[in-house]
Amino acid sequence: MTASTLLLLSLAVPAAGAAVILLLRYNPNAREAASLVTAGALFTIVLRIYLAVSVGDRPALVLAEPIPGIPIALEAEPLGVLFALVASFLWIVTTMYSIGYMRGHPLRPEIRDVMATLGIDRDREKRQARFYLFFAFAIAAVMGVAFAGNLFTLFVFYEVLTLTTFPLVTHSRSEAARKAGRVYLGVLFTTSVVFQLLAIVWTYAIAGTLDFQDGGILSGRAAGAVVPVLLGLFVFGIGKAAVMPFHRWLPAAMVAPTPVSALLHAVAVVKAGVFAVLKVTVYIFGIDFIAATGASVWLMWVAAATIILASLVAFTKNNLKVRLAYSTVSQLSYVVLGAMLANQLGVVGGGMHIAMHAFGKITLFFCAGVIIISTNRTEVSQLKGLGRVMPITFGAFFIGALSIVGLPPTGGAWSKWFLGMGSLEAGQIGLVAVLMLSSLLSLVYLMEIPLQGFFGRPRRAPDRDAAGEDDHDHGGDFHTPPRWSMAAIITTAVACVILFLYPEPFYRLMTMVAGP
Repeated sequence: MTASTLLLLSLAVPAAGAAVILLLRYNPNAREAASLVTAGALFTIVLRIYLAVSVGDRPALVLAEPIPGIPIALEAEPLGVLFALVASFLWIVTTMYSIGYMRGHPLRPEIRDVMATLGIDRDREKRQARFYLFFAFAIAAVMGVAFAGNLFTLFVFYEVLTLTTFPLVTHSRSEAARKAGRVYLGVLFTTSVVFQLLAIVWTYAIAGTLDFQDGGILSGRAAGAVVPVLLGLFVFGIGKAAVMPFHRWLPAAMVAPTPVSALLHAVAVVKAGVFAVLKVTVYIFGIDFIAATGASVWLMWVAAATIILASLVAFTKNNLKVRLAYSTVSQLSYVVLGAMLANQLGVVGGGMHIAMHAFGKITLFFCAGVIIISTNRTEVSQLKGLGRVMPITFGAFFIGALSIVGLPPTGGAWSKWFLGMGSLEAGQIGLVAVLMLSSLLSLVYLMEIPLQGFFGRPRRAPDRDAAGEDDHDHGGDFHTPPRWSMAAIITTAVACVILFLYPEPFYRLMTMVAGP
């Protein structure tokens, strides 16, 4: 099987998996098995593409040419392979987590009683088949973003990703979910059409092509004030990167189920945003061209402001998921900052942070979801003492928080290191201070959670069962954490440590992008 065929399969397999999920929608066990098998098959395909690209191959494929000279085309290059590896592997883990979460999420007693009286199927009521269906479509769109061979293809799959994740954001169909969905579509479509599409058309007018090329396509064709303005249109037009002030959609989307939050924050949407910013920087502008023109300096400080302001907002949030959401807004701008540094170390750090943040943040959201479905507690102030009865969950949260902060022995230490070195190489001492301050802020607002869990004085002291997590009623609101979800938490927490010990695959891919 050729590498080009594998590119086509990376889109076809999750789409086919969605069709199978739809056919099996009334058979939960078969439906979830199909989702897991599809996720595993996709990761195997991406792994084979990685092996081809790691030895210098660049498989490509044209899917269609709706506009003469502007095809919908796929190409596997190192940065896209890194994103695809992270997304496809974490799809497996998120599916595992979702099986436990969606089955284990307790319905309110009054709703459960009414459903039983009316003979309504619990599984169908919670629309689990719909959840897995759109999850699979979203991952197909992510593969299209990762392997886009030009700006037009990137834009098409970027918009498809917005549409396929909208039903996930509004999954509960509550008024709050509908409102969040309106914000989600409003911000993402507005930034795309008003800024990103304009930037793409302008780029084509200047360069006569939209193809991604090593060294960029604008050098020698664009000059003067055009370069920083065009770069700014891309950065703000890629709204999924959540650069302030276009970040509101992200905390608003926290009304969605926790697996969706994990999908948004670690696997798909936000990573597609910062990946697109990094890809445009490297393959449309070229880091040497940006460095020579100084076009990105103002955007470095926009990213720095987002990093600090979002961290400060996170301090004020008592809701656990919303605090994590603002943490994500802050951490995403680390990748944007790495791109805007326009040097090899910054690009390496930005690319590695896509991976390192993905594993750290998905661990935090997984833990938050288990806390919510096990205790019905959503506020940070309610977590005192829970670590002593949920040691695995709070221990994993501690590891994920270490990675987000950027401390050994977790993978986040490497990406923060390269970003710091890139800032020094660019002569931006002030940005080094921003990175240090941000790490201190995240240390405080994230570590408060496991510290309260392990050392805070609980309102009640439930017993611990032999399995390691509390199995008592906990005053009527405690439920045993789902085993599938706990397996996913342990997997991602262990991965955070493994990525510190063995970051080589991601580092090698990024040196192929930015140069040694």
